[in-house]
Amino acid sequence: MRTTRDLLIALLFIGACAMAALTAGSVPARAQGFDAALDKFAADSFSDTEVGIAAVAASGHAMAARVIEALQNARLQVDPATRKIYIRTGETAVLDAATGSAAPAPAELKTVRINNRLRRAIEAALGGLTLLSPDPAKRFEAAQAVFKSRDAAALATLDAAIAKETDGRIRRALTEARAAVLLYKPDAAEADKLAAVAAVKARGDQEALALLSGLPVDAPARVAQAAKDAVGSIQSELAMWATVQNAWYGLSLGSVLLLAAIGLAITFGVMGVINMAHGEMVMIGAYVTFVVQDAIRAHHPGLFDYSLLIAIPLAFLVSGFIGILIERGIIRFLYGRPLETLLATWGLSLILQQAVRTIFGPTNREVGNPSWMSGAFELGQITVTYNRLWIVVFTLAVFVALLALLRFTRMGLEMRAVTQNRAMAASMGIRTSRVDALTFGLGSGIAGIAGVALSQIDNVSPNLGQSYIIDSFLVVVFGGVGNLWGTLVGAFTLGIANKFLEPFAGAVLGKIAILVLIILFIQKRPRGLFALKGRAVEA
Repeated sequence: MRTTRDLLIALLFIGACAMAALTAGSVPARAQGFDAALDKFAADSFSDTEVGIAAVAASGHAMAARVIEALQNARLQVDPATRKIYIRTGETAVLDAATGSAAPAPAELKTVRINNRLRRAIEAALGGLTLLSPDPAKRFEAAQAVFKSRDAAALATLDAAIAKETDGRIRRALTEARAAVLLYKPDAAEADKLAAVAAVKARGDQEALALLSGLPVDAPARVAQAAKDAVGSIQSELAMWATVQNAWYGLSLGSVLLLAAIGLAITFGVMGVINMAHGEMVMIGAYVTFVVQDAIRAHHPGLFDYSLLIAIPLAFLVSGFIGILIERGIIRFLYGRPLETLLATWGLSLILQQAVRTIFGPTNREVGNPSWMSGAFELGQITVTYNRLWIVVFTLAVFVALLALLRFTRMGLEMRAVTQNRAMAASMGIRTSRVDALTFGLGSGIAGIAGVALSQIDNVSPNLGQSYIIDSFLVVVFGGVGNLWGTLVGAFTLGIANKFLEPFAGAVLGKIAILVLIILFIQKRPRGLFALKGRAVEA
């Protein structure tokens, strides 16, 4: 018994010594491999740097990712005198790349140079190092990096990452990255390459198209044919998504035009006034948004996400009040004299622009997006930004609210009566002068609301309104003067037509083409798409 016990103790002792020896030997070996890899960066040779990138990534050292990221960001530096590698962390602060500890900065440090080939190698190395990261965002970015680099060295890590991945989106990205690697791996089996073609085809974007189009000429015949068929399918799908993207851009532009034109449709339809200062009401609404956000930043930063909700009623009130003052002070003396009204409001627009320049300065003012209007999301192969989406929703909400006001309120009833037959409305006791003032104020207030929305997608400057006044008149005339449904259809029609013409004719020629088409259309239908009906109108 004693002999057996002594033997067991001896064996355990020998095993412990062996494990200690192995552990002690492996750490210096790994450290020596990492140090040797760092030495490659001191050679000032692109080929040596490429070898160093691969060696650092393969070393498994804790500093590997930091070293390669520093190289990517031009923060990896070498001391020419000692050939020691440092990571720049501040103006005077550096880390020893070998240990990660802070070190005194040498007097002269030289940044390790990289070129485009090395940038691809860096992306591949970082992708391999972060494929198994606990952070889902980093795993997804790593998969995208490997898809672009097609680094065969990452294949084993990809297989391990796919096996343990539970997030469907990231798993799909990893599978696509693996397919990209296999397609360009010379010794991959033909069956694997065919499966890879199918996986890349399912991705269906421009990067997948470029990957399949650039297959090596020595690819197997079946693989080349499958890739060719996949390229044709992706091109057809991308053409369809391009049409959808143009339609979305057109709806987005149409919503902006509708916001800018809807107030003009009311004043032009009820009062027959050609208001060239309407764009300045939009500008005033945008500057109200700037003032609100500036005050919130200075006094209550936590309320910034609510800044637009505060600015909307304020912009409506300020612009509407200014509109009523304009109607009472200038417009009411010029009814029935359209040319003089046009000249007076044009002069007024110049005065308002100069007043804003004097108060706020001639430069663009900063208006930020709240968090709920920032960012974008992918829908198939198109990108939808939240600010544009919210503007479309907001525009439709304003349109519905305006329809409800005209249909269900006394003010709306009086406005419709004056629009259809002013003399008859006056004889029935409706104070047409009061209706004119409130109508002009309502149209100006809606223009102010439009300025709040436009401040999220355009520069807030004294010239903001001038960019939309001509298009607003085109929308109103094309849709039918004074008809809100015509304004809605006209705005979205012109917006979509503009975006479909731009790729072929360019922005300027596209607008000219739209103008010519509207002129021809008005020759055929002088009252626009939806003409108002009433005895005075038909007379």
